[in-house]
This record gives sequence, C-alpha cells and structure tokens, in this order.
Amino acid sequence: MTERQAKAAMRHVQPPHGRPKRTGWRDHLAALTKATPARLTLGVFTLLIVVFTALLSLPAATVEGERTQLVDALFTAVSAICVTGLVTVETGTHWSTFGLTVIMIAMKMGGLGLLTLASLLSLSVMHRLGLAQRVITAQETKAERLAEVGGVLRIILITSTAFEAATFVALTPYMFITDHDVRESLFLGLFYAISAFNNAGFIPEAGGVEPYLGDPFFSIPIALAVFVGSLGFPVILVVVRKLRTPRKWSLHAKLTLSTTALLLMLAWAGYLLMEWTNPATLGDEPIHTKILAAGFAAVMPRSGGFSTLDVGMMTPESRLMTDMLMFIGGGSGSTSGGIRVTTFALLMLSIWAEVRGNPDVEIFGRRIPHETIRQAIGVLVMSATVVFLATFLLLRMTSFSLDQTLFEVLSAFGTVGLSTGITQALPPEAKWVIIACMYVGRLGPMTLGAALAVRSRTRMIQFPQERPIVG
Repeated sequence: MTERQAKAAMRHVQPPHGRPKRTGWRDHLAALTKATPARLTLGVFTLLIVVFTALLSLPAATVEGERTQLVDALFTAVSAICVTGLVTVETGTHWSTFGLTVIMIAMKMGGLGLLTLASLLSLSVMHRLGLAQRVITAQETKAERLAEVGGVLRIILITSTAFEAATFVALTPYMFITDHDVRESLFLGLFYAISAFNNAGFIPEAGGVEPYLGDPFFSIPIALAVFVGSLGFPVILVVVRKLRTPRKWSLHAKLTLSTTALLLMLAWAGYLLMEWTNPATLGDEPIHTKILAAGFAAVMPRSGGFSTLDVGMMTPESRLMTDMLMFIGGGSGSTSGGIRVTTFALLMLSIWAEVRGNPDVEIFGRRIPHETIRQAIGVLVMSATVVFLATFLLLRMTSFSLDQTLFEVLSAFGTVGLSTGITQALPPEAKWVIIACMYVGRLGPMTLGAALAVRSRTRMIQFPQERPIVG
C-alpha cells in the first residue's frame, strides 16, 4: 500500500477534527455480516431466543392471562426456534392465540435457517450480498457456487412457502369437516403446515394427534410435509431443478435420498413387526390402520415429532429403534437434527471399504475425500459425547430410568420432539439440560466447536508416521 492509499484509508476510518465517525444501524449490520460464520450463527440464534422468550413471557401469550415461568418460556422458545417440539407446558391449553402465533413464527424462522434468515434480512435492507455474506450463506444453504446464493435464497423461501401452502390447503378443509369452525380450521391448518414442514412437532390441539391414528386425511399430508422438510434444501433444489434427469443429481442428493429411503423402509417394517400385537398401540387396530400408523411413525424420528401412538406404551424394542433413528436424524441443510443421514451413510461406507480392504470410500462412481470421512467421524464422536453427558446429568437429577432419559436426550439433541411423557415432570435444573441439548443439536456440535475455536492451525513440520494396533 502506497503512502497516498494509506492516507485515503485513514480518512475513511477517522473523520476530520479527530472525532469518531457516527455509524448507523446499516453499518452495524454490515459489520455483523463480516463475522465468522459460527459466531454469526450463535449471535443471531441467541438473539432470536431472547426475543421469543420475552414474547412468550407476556401475560397475553397465555390463556389465563398470567406470566409463564421464565424456564418454561425459555424452554418453549428454544424448542420452537430449534424446531424440536418438546414442551414443558401443554401447547394446546396453556398458550393463547397470540402465544401460538409467536410459536408459529419462531418455527418458521428456525426452519428457514438462521444464516439464511440473516441474509434475507440483509438483502431486503442493503439490496445486495457481499462476498463474506455469500460465503456464510453458502455454508448454510450448501449452494454449489457463490454466485448462486442470491437465487438459492429466493428459491428456498418460495419452495418452503409453497410446500407449507400445499399442506395448508390439504389440511384446512379436513379440519373444517371435523367439528372446527372456519377461523379455527384456518389457524390449525396453517399451524400444522408450518410445524410439519419445518419438522417442529408442535401440536396446537389439546388432545394431541392421537385421535388421528390411522386417519389418511391427516396422516398423509403431515407425513409428506415432514419427509420433504427433512431432506434438506440442497436435495430439494437439485431434485426440483433436475427432476427428469436423476443421473445428473449431485452425490449428496443421491446419498441422502437412497439412505433415507432405506432407513424409512426398515423403520416401517420394524414398527409393524414390533407393535403388531401390542394392545397398547396397534394390537387392536385393523390392518390398514396398522400399516398407515406404522408408516407415519417411521417418518417422525427424522425430526418430525408428531406421534399418533403413545410413545411411552411402545415396546422397548421400538423405542430402541427410535433412539437410533433420532440420533441419525435427517438430511444436511434441513430442518432436522441428529448427526445427519449423509454422516451415517459415510460412516457405513467407510466401514464397508475397510472390511473389503479398499483404500478409498466409493459410491455412485465417486470417491469420497478422506477429510470428509474425518469430519463425519468428528461429528459422530462429538454428538455421542453430548448425548452421553446430558444423559448422565439427567440420571443424576431425576429418578427416571435410563430408557426414558436417553430417549428424552436423543429427542432433544435430534430436535425431534418425541417423548415418553417425562418432559413436563422434569425438575427446573433438568429442563436446562434439555434446553442445552436442543441448542447444541440445532447448531451442530461442529458449528459450536468452531465458534469456540475459530482459528485453524496449519503445521509446517510433521512428526514421523507410525501405525498403532487397532482392535
């Protein structure tokens, strides 16, 4: 930099007479977007939680017109922003129309993705995206090229709204013919549509969704919305753009769709097999109800959280299978949590390659980079560590069994929302543990770790290589 350029730069930094330059809110927004992706995520995420906790703490948010306890308001706000669905107070009876509307907005914002939301805000205010914003948003939306980010954001908003609108159109008439007035039907249809597509699992009706057991007019639209939302926007965008040419789909889309389909079929068959004769769930139901209810249950551990079956009355085998499915979660860049489907697929492919003695992990005619496998292992280990610590703490704080505690922790970490019925009975200190699980589960252990240790180390000198004995 020349001396003239340096003086010009100083004039922009400090105005004449030595007085500090006044910055407007647009300058603060621009400065915020230059932050690291992980810290920007944490900042926006925390700010939204504070705002929605304050809104849910208002007397107008409850049916009784009384303030909700801070821990319960915070729990609900985190659950809504994290699109989880676990609740410490009954959603359909505790919250007023205003409170339910606040929850609905929180689910929509959380489902869109915080970085996506921040970029949309910047687009509307500044009418442009800078390079730093494009890089950050590309990480959230998994855009293939930085130039596509602006178009991807618009497609995400349009696509998500379109799917929610389709679910709303499918559910609202049915709500009307099942003893709901017009206003209530419109509100329930919209709430269920947003809750389903964003995999939130919040239920605005006092009786829950168990009365809809085996009901195709409710189960099919909800299950489809949850399934599509759990695939992730990177997959949805590829399929929408290249619907007629599956061979041109990205490796990520192929891997996500194939693994999701396999897990869905296995779960469907598993629930049918293990609940077929259980009198507390499907034992006394007709065959068509069993098939539909088992299919509905197979979709929900992706991160949906709706359950027409009493989870607490399922067989231990079914709950164990649900634990596994919740830990895996849905697709990357989706509204679901867990370690994600692609992470699970890469780990299985890595094991298969090791068993066969192949030096590379290969699938669909492509070779997976070794650093990607290392990242998958890192996600697995960090996620398992979080689940272990949270389960340990809950066992110390409560008298619930390991089965119940582990299920609750995995549901929170995977942002699923299923529960054996212990959420509302948790003591205050245990609620804080579940809040932390939802927070970490939505952000992702790797994102949280990157926020705490932003700098990456590059070593110029390496130690000699030596291989220890494994196994």
